[in-house]
Amino acid sequence: MPKQKAQLAPQKDPPPVAKRPRDLLRATTKPIHPFDQIHGTDTSGLVPAADLFTGHPNDDHVTAYYGVAPSILRALVEQWRETPPPHPPATYTFLDLGAGKGRAVLLASEFRFREVVGVELNASMAAIAQHNVDLWTHAHATDSTAQRISPIRVVHEDALNFELPATPTVVFLFHPFEDPVVAALLRRIESAFARRPGDLDILYVNAEHVATLDRHPGFRKLWQGQVAMSPEDHAADLEAIAQQEEYGSTGDELCAIYRYAGRGTRD
Repeated sequence: MPKQKAQLAPQKDPPPVAKRPRDLLRATTKPIHPFDQIHGTDTSGLVPAADLFTGHPNDDHVTAYYGVAPSILRALVEQWRETPPPHPPATYTFLDLGAGKGRAVLLASEFRFREVVGVELNASMAAIAQHNVDLWTHAHATDSTAQRISPIRVVHEDALNFELPATPTVVFLFHPFEDPVVAALLRRIESAFARRPGDLDILYVNAEHVATLDRHPGFRKLWQGQVAMSPEDHAADLEAIAQQEEYGSTGDELCAIYRYAGRGTRD
C-alpha cells in the first residue's frame, strides 16, 4: 500500500511577549536639564534600552539612560558620609557602573574623591560621557573661581569585567540593569575580595532590586529611604516624564546604601 504523507501539525502563533515598563519608554532629547544649561554639557534626555543595543549577552537586562537628579546624588553622598565610612572619603574611588552620558561622575567629582570612574558598555554613550568630562575638567581648570574637582576617567567596558580598584570604593548604581546583572555584580565583588582585601560600599538610586542585596550574606544595609529632589530638579523631572506614557514623577527616589562586610559578619 502507498504510504500516507505525514500530516503537519498546524502552526500556532507564538504567545505575545509581555511588555515591561521599560519597553514603553520613548527616546527624548528634551527638555534640557538646568545642569546642562549651566555647564554646556549633554547629560539630558532619555535613551531607552532598545537604543542601547551593543550585541552583548546582557543587553536584555539593560534598563535605560536617564541622568540622575543632581540633588539626589548630592544628598545620597552626604548620607553615605554620615554612615560613617571606615576610611576618609578622600581615599575612596567613586565608581559609576552604567555611567551613560556621565552626569553622575561630573557631580561626584565635586566631592573630592581620590578618583571618579565611569564604566559604560555602550560605545556611543561612553563617547558622550568622555566629551562631557573634557568640557567639565577644562571649565574647572580655566576658571580660577571654580572649586577643585577629582580626577575623572571614562572606561568603555562591561561592568562585570571591570577590575575593582585597590582603593576603598563607592559603587554608584542608578538602576542601570536588571536583577540578573545585579546578582552577577555581587558575585563578582565577592570573588574579587576572596583573592584580596577590599572595602566597598554601594550607593543605589531607584533601588529596584534591594531584595537581591538584602539576601546576599556578604552585604549589610546601612540605610534605606526616599530621597527628595530639589524643587528645580523636580520641575525638570516633571517636564521630562510628562513625555512618557504610564510614568510619573513623585519628586523623590528610593535609595539605599550597602557595605560589603564578607560572609558571616552580618548582624
